[in-house]
Parts: sequence; structure tokens; C-alpha cells
Amino acid sequence: MSGPAAARVAEGVVGSVPADRLATLRTFRDGSGAALDVGVALWFAGPRSFTGEDVLELHGHGGPVVLRGVLQRCVELGARIAEPGEFTRRAYVNERIDLAQAEAIADLIDASSEQAARGALRSLSGEFSAAVDRVADRLLDLRILVEATLDFPEEDGVDFLAESDALQRLAVVRSELESVFRAARQGSALREGLVVVLAGAPNVGKSSLLNRLAGEDVAIVTEHPGTTRDTVRQTIVVDGLPIHLVDTAGLRDSSDPVEQLGMQRTREALARADLVISVRTVEALSGGIPDPLLASQALDALPSSVARLTVVNKTDLTGEAASESQDSAGWTIRLSARSGDGIDLLRAALLRLGGQSETGEGVFLARARHLAALQEAEGHLSAAAVGRLPADLLAEELRLAHEALGSIVGRMTSDALLGEIFGRFCIGK
Repeated sequence: MSGPAAARVAEGVVGSVPADRLATLRTFRDGSGAALDVGVALWFAGPRSFTGEDVLELHGHGGPVVLRGVLQRCVELGARIAEPGEFTRRAYVNERIDLAQAEAIADLIDASSEQAARGALRSLSGEFSAAVDRVADRLLDLRILVEATLDFPEEDGVDFLAESDALQRLAVVRSELESVFRAARQGSALREGLVVVLAGAPNVGKSSLLNRLAGEDVAIVTEHPGTTRDTVRQTIVVDGLPIHLVDTAGLRDSSDPVEQLGMQRTREALARADLVISVRTVEALSGGIPDPLLASQALDALPSSVARLTVVNKTDLTGEAASESQDSAGWTIRLSARSGDGIDLLRAALLRLGGQSETGEGVFLARARHLAALQEAEGHLSAAAVGRLPADLLAEELRLAHEALGSIVGRMTSDALLGEIFGRFCIGK
């Protein structure tokens, strides 16, 4: 129980308010004084509690009849059943935790892997918020100089902001923001999973590759091109990273309306991908056979933000060993989906291209809104760094970037900057 009436409930159920932060064996009693249960009572006086309010915990034996009796007695004394997430909401409202930490509680509960749980715990402990605040503090220092130069140009003691100094400070802020975004993006993949789309011409082994990675026959495999008419999805976990594999219809010229519909869904899947595996075959490369035009066009049209990996399949036909290489076009893995030779190389590449470290250290379990806010902040900082921007426009871009960062942790007051300016500069004394 949390709130100002918790003391009244404690007196009515266990006779008195227990000593602060001391587990005490008490008898739980109903309205007539009859015993309901014998258990442990804990009292946390506000504001030194999770919610920042007075909190009473009753640890009973947990049977449904006993629990129902205790709850009924608490309600009789003025309590009510909490709404979903209400304790966390009260902790946020009372400034015991920030918004990012509040979200991390739900992420920790819902974590689907050990790495995800560790990332959520780091966010809950305040590491993510502290990293964002460090960037915001540097940005605030820069804003103060710009705003003071604009608002108080005639005052003594105000340092005018030289352009080179502004650009240097801005570069530092952007560099630190990029580091936070990189860690947050990795954490987002841990939370949401990495969407990996298998794409290419028909009959290159996309479905066989899906089955090998999944460890079971998820997709139908035949020697006839065009077997896969729709997207086939399977989620696997590689060293704690959830990977949503999407097998797609092969891209080629076809008059079959069903196959054309499947290829349209392939293009839609490519548009939502975090990583695209372009599958080719040893046969095609050795024979100099190019990919069908539709396959080449779809893969060439991928935005630069989508990671790409080339897999050359069917090395079992030539007897060559699995291998990995990198050139200007990116990473290429030669493997055999049929025998499984090289699959470990592929799994390691998925982790690497997904931005995951082996341990997940330094990763924050960020949400989509956190990434959007970080990207928004970077967009405004990028605009601020363009050319010889007038000071008033520079100040506005910095303000918008600062507000975007503040939205992550849920604290941004309009008077904060003015207080900092008057606090750091002896203006109007």
C-alpha cells in the first residue's frame, strides 16, 4: 500500500505502524479483531520509498482465501486496488525515478533473454538516463553561451561565443550523442529483435537457409523455382539477440499472379528490414549467371541505413570450405545450407552486423521513442553545424535538440535555461 493513508491501514491491520525499514512479525486482523494471518509487516516512510510516499508491505502466506480477507480489510480502511503500473507512475511523479527508468521496469519484466535483462537493469539503475544527461549538460553549456551572447551583448562578464569555439563544442556534443545512440540502438534490437530478410532469386536456397538457422523445417524446400509464394517468419535467439527471420518469395519475371503477389510482399518485407541477406549460389557465380533483373533492382534500391550481407550458398557442390571475406561491397559468407558448413560464420555475422557485443556490456534497453528522440536531437544538431548559421537560429536548433533529449527522461522545464544563465553569469547585479 502506498499513500498518505498507509499509516491508518497499518494501524487497522497490524495494530500500529511498524518501525521504519525493519521486518516485523505481526498478526493480520479483520474488522472484528479476529486473526486473518500471521506474517511480516514492513514500513517504508516517505520519501525514502520506491514511490516516494509512505509504503506498507504485508507478507502473508499467500493463500487466496487469506489474501482476499487481507485485501478486503485494507479496502475497508480506505485503500483501493492499484491501477496497472500505478506504483511506477507514482515513483515517477514523485521524482524517485525518471521516465526512462519507469519504462525499464516493464522491459525488465518482459525481457526475453539474459542480455535483454541486463540491458533493462542498466537502464533501471539510471545508466541510460545518466548518459543522456551528460550529453544534455554539454548541450546546456553551449546554449548558455549562445543565449547569453544574444540576450546580454552589452554586459560585462559575458563571454562572446566565437564561431570556432561553437563548432568545436558542437562536435563534442554530436560525438557523445552518437555513442549514446549506438548503445541505445543495440539495446533496441535486444528488446524488439533484429528483422533479417532473406532475399534473392528463386531456388538459391533461402528457405533451406531459414530452416538451417531455425533448426527445424519451417519452410517448404523443393527444386522447383517459385515454391515460396508468401513470407515465412521464424524467430530465433543468437547469443541473447532475438532475430526475426523472414524468408521471401524469389524475385524474377513471372506472369503468375500469385507469384507476383508474393514478390510484392517481398518488397514490403525489404522495406521493413534491419538487415538483408542477399542469397546467391556458387553455381551462378562460377557460371557467370547474373541475378534476375528484378532481384538486382530490389536489392540495389535498399536504403543505406539497411545493413546488407551476401551469402553464397551451395558450397557443398564444389567441395570448398566455408569462408568469410570483406570488400568495398560489404561482407560475404560462402556456406552450405544443406550441410550446415559455415552457419556459425553466419550467426557471428548476424551479431556483428546487428551491432551486438558478445556480452552486451554498455547496452541500454532503449525503446523506439528513445531512438526517435535521439535521432531528432541529432537532426537539430546537424542543422546547427551547417555553415555560418546566425546566432538566433543556432540557439533555436540547440533548444530543440535539448528538448528532444529532455523528453527521453521526462524532464524539461522552460525556466531551466533562464535559471542557469542567471546562475552562471553575473548579469544585472
